[in-house]
Amino acid sequence: MLQVVLKAKFFGTGSGNMIELEEAINAQAALGYRLHTNTTASSGTTGFGGGDRAQAIMVFKRID
Repeated sequence: MLQVVLKAKFFGTGSGNMIELEEAINAQAALGYRLHTNTTASSGTTGFGGGDRAQAIMVFKRID
């Protein structure tokens, strides 16, 4: 299981760091795992200028 915390952009929309999520998935795929389950949850904000946070919790299954 892997957890990635995504930070929202200060201006505009979107997380601004979906590459981080993609890299985590690709790293597991390179080790022989595939994404089995993915859930996301909001983890609040850090205040003005801090941006919102979202957690992506991913469960991987070994490919045999």
